[in-house]
Amino acid sequence: MEPDVFKQLVQANLKETALEALGVEIVDWRYESFTVAITLDGRHKQPEGYLHGGISALLAETAASLAGAAGIDLRSAMIFGVDLNITHLRPLREGRLVATSRPLHRGRSTQVFSVDLTDQTGKLVAAARCTVVVRPRPTSGA
Repeated sequence: MEPDVFKQLVQANLKETALEALGVEIVDWRYESFTVAITLDGRHKQPEGYLHGGISALLAETAASLAGAAGIDLRSAMIFGVDLNITHLRPLREGRLVATSRPLHRGRSTQVFSVDLTDQTGKLVAAARCTVVVRPRPTSGA
């Protein structure tokens, strides 16, 4: 899919989603990697003031899902995350959390991505692996 068409489809589908509500930004998109980020604020923290692990998981799956979506025709197919494993390596209190996914396997029905989550200085905060599936988009009325 052409980059401009892909970006328009993604931006149109972000309205009124968790990604929009949490301020997820698309930073960079290439076939071999996809990067998204958030700037930490109160929405992203647990009660002690540190990054909530669920936010890291959301960002990891988002980076993998968008990378998978970039390789398909979104007008006829959809991507769903089906497996996510994440290891939290260091706490984060402020700044940016950046998630970059890289493909390990790109099949017709399943795709697997490794995702590095770093702070704004490039220090590894968490590491993840995410599997997504490709499914046909339902026809209208289905």
